[in-house]
Amino acid sequence: MCPINHSDYISVILPAYNEENVIGKVVSGVIEILEHEGYKYEILVIDDGSVDNTADVATKAGADVLHRPYNMGNGAAVKHGIRNAKGKYLVMLDADGQHDPHDIPRMLNYFPEYDMVVGARSRESEGEIHRNLANTLYNLLASYVVGHQVEDLTSGFRAIKGSLAKRIAYLFPNGYSYPSTSTIIVFRMGYGVKYIPIIAKTRIGISKIKMLRDGFRFLLIIIRIGIFFAPSRIFIPTATLVFTPGFIYAIYRLIVGKAWTLPIVISITGGLLFFMLGLISEQISMLRRDRSE
Repeated sequence: MCPINHSDYISVILPAYNEENVIGKVVSGVIEILEHEGYKYEILVIDDGSVDNTADVATKAGADVLHRPYNMGNGAAVKHGIRNAKGKYLVMLDADGQHDPHDIPRMLNYFPEYDMVVGARSRESEGEIHRNLANTLYNLLASYVVGHQVEDLTSGFRAIKGSLAKRIAYLFPNGYSYPSTSTIIVFRMGYGVKYIPIIAKTRIGISKIKMLRDGFRFLLIIIRIGIFFAPSRIFIPTATLVFTPGFIYAIYRLIVGKAWTLPIVISITGGLLFFMLGLISEQISMLRRDRSE
């Protein structure tokens, strides 16, 4: 491991919406750690249309505040921060006090060997049981899509090379799914991802994530990005599920001397169509990646 040069500029991006009770403490904590370690840095608080004093508190604590005209979503705020960041390396963390700024130097120590470093929440982290179970399911599904072990798909505490972040930010959704999207994209594009264990605390205030609504969105994001970057891993299993029942039943009816029925034809034809779509989509995905490179 060859740590980055402390002269490299670091941009810390904090998307915030109505976080006046904690944003000052978070900003002060980040400044204290970065100055102690001797990094050159900027702290960008993206005020996502807050109706409280988030912006004023963040400014007094020493952050540069970027204002959004109204609440557009966590992902939209992160994209805004990425577009305006000057750093060679970008650090994203939540503004609600969940993440420990002392973990930032640990993340930065893995650059430039890795392209993205993610804080994976350990079992000691203070999380609700149903969310932990959902995250486990998302991690398993994402691991299948990318072909690598994903230890924490939805962690909002991560560091990434600035050039890579600016290149892929347009693909981030405006909601709370930018961590999921960035993880799948970086893995599938062949960049190096490192997970380090962190202990996340219970957020201060009320969570803005709705379990059912945003959980379903996370699932759709995984499927959408999977089709975009790894279509064969979505279409081929789907083709198998559609084709197999009809094929088995068709063999049975041939053995007993009966003709095929319409459901058999639909099953076999649908399975073959999904298979061909997978092959074509995979070729398109490869061509798109080649052009991007």
